[in-house]
Amino acid sequence: MTGLTDTRIRQTKPGSKRIKLPDNGGLYLVVFPTGSRSWRWRYMRKGVERVVTLGTYPDMGLAAARRARDAAQDAVVAGHDPAEPEPPPPPVRTFEDEALAWHESTQRLWKPHHAQDVLASLREEVFPDLGKVPVGEIKAPAVLAVLQRVAERGAAERAHRLRQRISAIMDRAVALGYADGNPVTSLRRQLAPVIPIGRRAAVATLEEARAVLRAAEAVPAHPVTRLALRLLALTAVRPGDIRGATWGEFGDLTAADPVWTIPAARMKVKTERAGETPDHVVPLAPQAVDALLAVRTLTGEGPIPFPNWSNPRKPLSENAIGYLLNRAGYHGHQTAHGWRATFSSVMNERRPVDRAVIDLMLAHVIKDQVERAYNRAQHMTRRREIAAEWAGLLMEGMPPAAELLKLPRK
Repeated sequence: MTGLTDTRIRQTKPGSKRIKLPDNGGLYLVVFPTGSRSWRWRYMRKGVERVVTLGTYPDMGLAAARRARDAAQDAVVAGHDPAEPEPPPPPVRTFEDEALAWHESTQRLWKPHHAQDVLASLREEVFPDLGKVPVGEIKAPAVLAVLQRVAERGAAERAHRLRQRISAIMDRAVALGYADGNPVTSLRRQLAPVIPIGRRAAVATLEEARAVLRAAEAVPAHPVTRLALRLLALTAVRPGDIRGATWGEFGDLTAADPVWTIPAARMKVKTERAGETPDHVVPLAPQAVDALLAVRTLTGEGPIPFPNWSNPRKPLSENAIGYLLNRAGYHGHQTAHGWRATFSSVMNERRPVDRAVIDLMLAHVIKDQVERAYNRAQHMTRRREIAAEWAGLLMEGMPPAAELLKLPRK
């Protein structure tokens, strides 16, 4: 059947009513009284007649209108109604979306504190770089860069755990069709292995010490444990001294020169004279006092500054601080006892002439008789200077102790 021609379209003038100029296959042109012209296509869909607008003339010429009609006909045959709006494109599935879904589906297999630690590690270490990337576009070099940054700050074990978690997330994305492959499987041998370095491992530089403390304080934990860790790092006492402390040992924290007097009965080391065990006097820097004042808001009504969080009459668990460091990714790199070595390494390098005073601050037994005599003088002024310098260096950029009360709990 003969259809429309370009000549007829041009010769048809607008009238007082709409004019329909039919073509073939349900295509027709409507000429409106205003002079505008619109291509329409009439078709049947599930026994119902429908009409869809294909375009306007002369922007869409006759040949283009016929091609649009054919494409619309093909869509109907394929099951799509061109009169209905196109469905919106599926939302972009980011790595963070998939990671949160993986965590939600997997956390029932874990203890609550472990589930919190896993999510915190992803939010702190991975999401800033990879979170908004479509999960199907995650590439091995980008993942490796994230892992190497973690490993290079001394947290090799944390880097390996993150690799395992990212790999599990990508496995799930592949299974659900969001990604074509898991790029993390090629990274197993690209990270340096974790080498155990002893029960009392310790970092040796100020930058590493700050990184350890910053990472550990960000891990969900009871605030008493966080504050115990901060005081331990600031004072470089033995972990047992923190656990066994009582409020009476701290005296007046508002004094000009506050001290912590650890009784002789609690000291591990004895002097050369049989039976003599001196009290150990620890000068408290302002940052250490802040930590004690913060924990006092929680435990000041009881006798113990750092009690077991489930039983305020018992001291903090022997492993609480160590476990917190482990959860921060420093297992094998920094122990609770290791803060003493860290303090010694940093301050001896900065103050080589004060080695004897630093040993006195650590309550070490000095074998040399001359040095022992030197140390008996206490040198409290120098000790306070060193304590204040160490605290100022370690706490640079760290939040006030009171802020640790507001962080997520385990």
